Amino acid sequence: MLRSGERNHAQEFAALAKVLERVGGNPAALRNPRVASLVVHQNRVLGLNSLPGLEMDVEPLTDGIRAHVTVKPGVVIPDPVHLCFGVLPKEGVQRILSTFEIGEGARASFIAHCSFPNAERVQHLMEATVTVGEGATMGYTEVHYHGPFGGTEVLPKATIRVAKGGRYLTEFRLTQGRVGLLALDYDVHLEEGAVAELVSKVYGKGADRIAIREALHLEGAYARGLVKSRIVLKDQAQAEFIGEAVGIGPYSRAHIDCTEILQGKEARASAIPKLLVVDERAKLTHEAAIGSIDRKELETLMARGLSEEEAVETVVRGLLR
Repeated sequence: MLRSGERNHAQEFAALAKVLERVGGNPAALRNPRVASLVVHQNRVLGLNSLPGLEMDVEPLTDGIRAHVTVKPGVVIPDPVHLCFGVLPKEGVQRILSTFEIGEGARASFIAHCSFPNAERVQHLMEATVTVGEGATMGYTEVHYHGPFGGTEVLPKATIRVAKGGRYLTEFRLTQGRVGLLALDYDVHLEEGAVAELVSKVYGKGADRIAIREALHLEGAYARGLVKSRIVLKDQAQAEFIGEAVGIGPYSRAHIDCTEILQGKEARASAIPKLLVVDERAKLTHEAAIGSIDRKELETLMARGLSEEEAVETVVRGLLR
């Protein structure tokens, strides 16, 4: 017979797994001994599975967890590491303090699902320090699911350092439900020949407020980076995107790309590129587009039998896919 605490943990685990399935994730991976995973509800670790060459040390805090993730040099993790974080009640705080160390020549990818289906007053704070070793590759995809209330504050902050010849690829996706407030702040530092790609896809609704800042520091020769943001706003939602690039290393390259779509007269958007060239041999570029959905595109879809509302949703889904 399960004790009360064990029964609560089992119920919370099942609830988070159900939400994961709802957003297209694979809940079976959380129980697969051959797949590394970590499941956390508020500050309670509900599941933890490491693999040879991958270590996850987790310490509970009063309002969250502290996690140290290490991939040993030369180790290749074949399947994505599944991270599942969430707050199921209407109110609560979850603070995730994480450190990732990807050893020289190692390769690993992570999929983090963050679920807040009932949030009315919930804070989700994430502070991450990431080190990608020489010639190593790290992928990190973060997918959020929120309920309809817009009662969440999502505050992710990360500092990433990529050594010579390393690669860091990340995507932040918040397209289901209402967030309330999103304030994302990432800084990436790239050594010689290192590569970074940062992609964010956000759908703001109601009175959501969205602030995204992503910065590339191209410190080494031939370092390369891309910041790509896709934001859709409807109702009274507002967003500000700041994309920064600093070309310090010779022959370094970076591109900032932002597209924001407004639906409705009260939505507001801004895009601010900040480019600084320190070495004259560096090259930095940017492009930004803000506006409504192209009418000709809608008419083409409507000519194929879609209603105007269906055509709009089709365009939005394509942009945020």
